Amino acid sequence: MNTFLNITGLSLMLQCAYAAPHLKEVTSGLKEPLWATAPKDSSRYFYILEKAGVIKIQDRRTGQVLPKAFLDISSKIKIRMNEQGLLGMAFCPNFSTTGRFYLNYTDLSGNTQIARYTCNPKLPLAADSGTEEILLSIKQDSRNHNGGWIGFGPDNLLYIGMGDGGSANDPKRRAQDLSQLLGKLLRIDVSGEKGYSIPKSNPFISTKGAHAEIYAYGLRNPWRCAWDQKTKDFYIADVGQNKIEEINFQPAGKGKGANYGWRKREGNTANPRNDIGGPNHPSYTEPVYTYKHGIAPTEGLSITGGFVYRGKIKALQGHYFFADWVNPRIWSFKMQNGKPSQFKDWTDSFKLKEKRLFKISSFAQDPQGEIYLFDHKAGKMFQITE
Repeated sequence: MNTFLNITGLSLMLQCAYAAPHLKEVTSGLKEPLWATAPKDSSRYFYILEKAGVIKIQDRRTGQVLPKAFLDISSKIKIRMNEQGLLGMAFCPNFSTTGRFYLNYTDLSGNTQIARYTCNPKLPLAADSGTEEILLSIKQDSRNHNGGWIGFGPDNLLYIGMGDGGSANDPKRRAQDLSQLLGKLLRIDVSGEKGYSIPKSNPFISTKGAHAEIYAYGLRNPWRCAWDQKTKDFYIADVGQNKIEEINFQPAGKGKGANYGWRKREGNTANPRNDIGGPNHPSYTEPVYTYKHGIAPTEGLSITGGFVYRGKIKALQGHYFFADWVNPRIWSFKMQNGKPSQFKDWTDSFKLKEKRLFKISSFAQDPQGEIYLFDHKAGKMFQITE
């Protein structure tokens, strides 16, 4: 009887150990990967962005990266600083009929280009760079703080995350200036045959001197935004200056016209520069989560925003995963009643051969809700799995 109990206990322990979430390597051989995405409802291919301007395709059935790139625009990009390159990609919600997709990249002069491309949706393994249509060209003040995220919202409109133009402390005060596109979350309608239009519900469409494309403002360098696939709540991870990293949150359907406070506010505090910082104001939307700069287990120096898990692992449902680029740690929390709860540090659980991921450049999420991470330096993609 005792032997039976011991064997049963051991079996249960092994099952529990096996069921614990961990990382599984799914792709290697990449060169500085920054993002991955797939068309709506797709279960076959994953499109992976490499910083230099190449989009590769992973066959999810075999795990192999196809030998031929989906698209190569490396001739349009010159990287002079770490934050430049091919930074974001989004497939049109009706890609299966239009073959349209959108890119966010910095060009040969370091300026942001928002471009539309078209491929044959029935043969989605190759795109032609000659189909490029530039929708927005935004001059950058410096070589950093380019933002780079781009994505379609639940309203089927295209959102674009723009940094404040770079340098330190937003010296040209772009983020609070509605006559500038830098330091903003933009929203445009790309459903027409050419160009784009301004959604009639954009908040500053009637504001004199303001860019009508602006949806929200007061951002420093939003490095990855995401909607919860289930609730449609919206998350923005904004990289801090010298003291605080932050995550902003908006419930589904909210956030139009929000002011996230930069450069007056860094996280939930006044900017420490005496000639810049200011107290909280009713017009500011304060972050729901912040962490201080440092190398302790709950600290970091540059946030990498992620996604809300909606895959097969029940225990992870509703948890927003994020990480830090400099202090390579991985965390999650769950939003409940408008506040983060159930905070967890996954860094040790997600070790590979007793080593942490070194440079977590980005997360990715497939249409089925599973979450992936990129190790920028190692050129690998990992999946959170059981």
